[in-house]
Order: sequence, then structure tokens, then C-alpha cells
Amino acid sequence: MRILSVVGTRPQLIKAAALQPVLRRDHVEIFVDTGQHYDDTMAGNFFGELGLARPDHSLGIGGGGHGDQTGRMLIALEPLLREAAPDAVLVYGDTNSTLAGALAAAKLGIPVAHVEAGLRSFDRRMPEERNRVVADHMSRWLLAPTAAAVANLAAEGITAGVVQVGDLMLDLAARVSSRVRDPAALVEIGARLGLALRPGGFLLATVHRAENRAPEAMAAWTGLLDSVATADRPVILPLHPGTRAALTAAGVALPGNVIPIEPQGYATALALQLHAAAVLTDSGGVQRESAWLGVPCLVLRTTTEWVETIGGAGSSAVLVGLDRVAAVRELALRAPADRSAELATERARTLSLRGAGAAERISAVLAADPAGGDRA
Repeated sequence: MRILSVVGTRPQLIKAAALQPVLRRDHVEIFVDTGQHYDDTMAGNFFGELGLARPDHSLGIGGGGHGDQTGRMLIALEPLLREAAPDAVLVYGDTNSTLAGALAAAKLGIPVAHVEAGLRSFDRRMPEERNRVVADHMSRWLLAPTAAAVANLAAEGITAGVVQVGDLMLDLAARVSSRVRDPAALVEIGARLGLALRPGGFLLATVHRAENRAPEAMAAWTGLLDSVATADRPVILPLHPGTRAALTAAGVALPGNVIPIEPQGYATALALQLHAAAVLTDSGGVQRESAWLGVPCLVLRTTTEWVETIGGAGSSAVLVGLDRVAAVRELALRAPADRSAELATERARTLSLRGAGAAERISAVLAADPAGGDRA
């Protein structure tokens, strides 16, 4: 098949890095980057690190509000799709790039393949939730990562074209895990960042969602981080450019034991997660990476689309929202300070990840059903 793939953000580049080698082995791919993450610290260095081919088309559409950004993507994608005439358009996840790619293809009658179909937080206030729902209802191939995602689609009356394929991000994590498990990797990262990092000697936080850039939310999560950070166990915060700008605009300062750093490459980010005492995040990607790595994870949201990581026996993650009391309590239970080094060292020593085989399944599904079934 001739497949046009649309990416635009850092998580989508990670997923594309896992799928692209197999996709290009079995199909013809036209690779399009919308530029939604236009900052080089967020996306630029991912191409070299992850072995991604440079995009065939770079649209350079970053910044602006949701409607403005999505509209500009639609305007740029439509003539590109007409010229390329692909058999299918493949989109990843739940971003504005996902929505624009699916909409542009559907309006031109081009079948859509949605990677990570069926995920639901059941919170329609989230732009990501709206994006993923709309993309699913326009897709012919619904490539679901989990059984829960398949069940969500069935509940919405979508069964044709649904295939549970597994998680592409697990494929990539398994590929690089041997590079990050050695504590020497942490020493090297610390030297590069000018930080004295040791296993279990720090907490890792990431905050990037739009709802957590509102002034009241920023006051809440910086206060939460202040409650859990200490001089002996600081919080390392790879700071998303959008979050940095929002903090500056609102005049919200980071606490003293919270150390901001630039966004890191994939392997470095995975190593920091693995060797941290615990992770605090509003990222769905980091949430599920922490589950595979066995790292305690406090989710800075009240809902999640990755329900498998929450609430079960031995689950790695817990929803704490922006409640600092809950965060302090859960950290004491899941990552006690007096055992942080021991737990982190043992976790890295015993790490053994096996890929999900999602890339092979996705490529096979597309090859076996080039007409995309009978969904409109």
C-alpha cells in the first residue's frame, strides 16, 4: 500500500520510530511532520536518535490555539493529499495533528488508519479526548493497543476494522532498555546535565497538558512538587517549552528543590524514569512507560485513558490530581525515602522488557485488508 503517515509531536515521533522500519519494509510510506512540536528540544533531535527518516514534507505549523492550529494543518494537508494520492492516511494518538490528518483524509474519501484507537478518559473537557473520539469515528482501521480500548469502541458501536495490535511504545522501550538499565548511563547523563544523579536519589516530573498551564493549576502543581521535593531527593523537571512560557507569563516560580532541565531525548528520558525514586506526570506516555519499567507513578490528573496502569494489584500508578496531601501520602507508600536507592537499583538490575510486536501486526493488518473493510 501507499501510506501517508502524519506526525507532529514528540510522542508521535516515538511511535513512528517503532513502526516506520516495518511499514517501509512492507509498504510505501510518505512521511509528513506537521511541526506541532516545533521546538528542536522537543522534536528535532528525535530524528537522529531514533533512526527516523527525515519527513518527506515538513509543514512547520506550530503554536496558536487549537482551532487555529488544526485549521492551518487542514489547509496544508488537503493539497498534499490530493497530490500524493495515498491508499491510506495513518495517524497516531490524540493530538491536533491526529485530528487534522483524519479530517483531511476523510473529506477526500481516503481511508484512515488510527494507531491507539479506542482510548478513552471519558472526560470530554480534554481536547485530546475529543480528538481521539472524532478520529476513531472516521477511521477504517482502528488499531487498538489494549483490550479496554477494543471494549470502548464496541460500546460506541464500532466493531468493523477494530484490531488489538498492542502498544508501539512498548516495542521501542524494549529496543533501548539494555542501553538505559546500567547505572553508568545515569552517571553519564548527570555529568552532561551538571547534576549529581544516583539511583533513587531524585524524583522525575513532567507537566505539559493545557489544563495544567492555567495559573491556578500551576500554583497547585508547583506547590505539590514543593511538598515532595527535598535537598536529598530533589525533583528533576524536564520543562516543556509551553509550560515554561506559561509559568513565566503567570509569574509562577518553581520551588528551590525543583530543578528544571531542557526536554531530553528518548533514551535519556527513559533512563531518568527507570532510575528515579518515582515519577510525577500528566503524560499518558510517561504513565505507561513507568508501568513497564516498574517505577511508582503519581498521575497529576483525575482521569486517565490508560486504565490498565491504575488500581489493580501491584499497579504502578495512582491518580492524585493536584492534591499535595495525596501526593505526599502515596510517595511515602510507594517510594519511601529510606529505601529509594535500594528499590531503584534492584528495579534496574532486574529490568527485562519484551516488545509487543505492534509494528508487525499493524503492517500485517494493512497488507491483509488494503480496501479497509466496509467502514465509510
